[in-house]
Amino acid sequence: MATTSEGLQFSADAEGQRSTTRVNKAVYAAALAGVRPEAAAAVAEERAWRKRYPKHVWALTEAGVLQPEYALRIAQDGLAAAWAQCEFVRGAQALGLAEAMQQPLGGQIAQIELRGQGAPTIEPWSLPYRGKQLRGAELREQLERWEDAGVIEPSHGQALRRLMEHPEWFDLADRTVVLLGAGSEAGPLAALAHWRANIIAIDLPDAARWQRITSIVRAGNGRLIAPLSQPVAADTPVEQWVALAGANLLTQTPELAAWLLGFEQDLDLAALAYLDGAQHLRVSLAMDAILATVSEARPATTLMYMATPADVFAVPEATARAAMAQAQQLKPMQRLGTALVRALSGGRLLQPHIRTLLTAQNGKRYGIVDGIVLQQGPNYALAKRLQQWRALLARAQGQRVAINVTPSTLTQSVIKNPALKAGYDGAKRFGIEIFEPATTSALMAALWVHDLRCNECAANPAVVLDNPLELLMEGANHGGLWRNAFLPRTALPIAALMGYLRIG
Repeated sequence: MATTSEGLQFSADAEGQRSTTRVNKAVYAAALAGVRPEAAAAVAEERAWRKRYPKHVWALTEAGVLQPEYALRIAQDGLAAAWAQCEFVRGAQALGLAEAMQQPLGGQIAQIELRGQGAPTIEPWSLPYRGKQLRGAELREQLERWEDAGVIEPSHGQALRRLMEHPEWFDLADRTVVLLGAGSEAGPLAALAHWRANIIAIDLPDAARWQRITSIVRAGNGRLIAPLSQPVAADTPVEQWVALAGANLLTQTPELAAWLLGFEQDLDLAALAYLDGAQHLRVSLAMDAILATVSEARPATTLMYMATPADVFAVPEATARAAMAQAQQLKPMQRLGTALVRALSGGRLLQPHIRTLLTAQNGKRYGIVDGIVLQQGPNYALAKRLQQWRALLARAQGQRVAINVTPSTLTQSVIKNPALKAGYDGAKRFGIEIFEPATTSALMAALWVHDLRCNECAANPAVVLDNPLELLMEGANHGGLWRNAFLPRTALPIAALMGYLRIG
């Protein structure tokens, strides 16, 4: 997005440097300081941050697992620190992020509507999967196969079966959904456009991008509301306004929040935008500023996130035991091969995933899974952590929040990284399923509908959880990462080698 010094930026240090390592360490240290001072000190003293940051993310999760009240304290302090590390720059003026969000410029965003031209009826939900469209008994059989293979959590299958029993839930004519990063490759736009949703789409100004977005909407039965850089007549043909469509999350952050607050109806906000490296952390903070600002003014706002499995999570005891059992059930030749690889690598490769269970203050036992991939970097990890934190706080404050772990998906951002692409190609040798974007998109759009409509799910703040982190456990489709015998990043090099050699 923005490559200049305008818009949301990390605050500069005394030498004028905007170091993301400094930002990362400051946020994690602040998040831990109130609950684990020794862990906060370890963050501050860490000298090899880009290699060792996973252990500090693990410390955050462990603290929230053992003492449930810490999960919210960590989220609150971490988000406050992240905002404090930012400033919003316009010309020669730099404001704190919170202050800038209260000072939007006027007259920045116009809008236009586009209605879908497809059939008004809503077809029964089905899942595109490996060249087929699964529905009914065939879909139920696939869910069972995934559950048996440990690809999805039981709560994910349960949610999808519940959706099949309630086809009426898919009529979203009563919802106004805001997609921050509407063109996201694995996002829910295509599904929502066929479920009569009112869609406020926010993405970068780019005629080709908006041509794709409008084509998707026109093929469906929903309604699109698009931001424009200048007003046009309501009957202006699409081809004449796509070049004016779009807005920049990084440079128009306050204006976008103010524009959204101008809508009278309650909003469902989805944080979908993705960028590479430090840019992803910036855009995640920009989305957080918009979500927080709108939520504060409109408490009925709902939030939606697509959580990555390449993160650290607390998991139920049954899931943790399944991963431990996987390690114990290796065949003799697999044990021998594992021991050999582990020895030759000095213990770095094929490490056990879950070694022990943790007994929390609430008396329940949990495991911790660590799916972090070092190649994705600490900025990506912090960006996703910010989303977890906002989800936990928003739910605690009474908002409905849909945050579901999304399977590893073969998107363009993965394909262009040779190491990740090779690792994904070889992942099936370790029991990991990598999903196509169309399948992921359909699954996560459906789960969003489930979490908006279902009153017995964790997304509903009225449902009592024993630990706030249980919100992140429900509905997960991790592709098998959570239940795998090996710590994923210690298996990735072997998977990548197999992928390069096309073994399996």
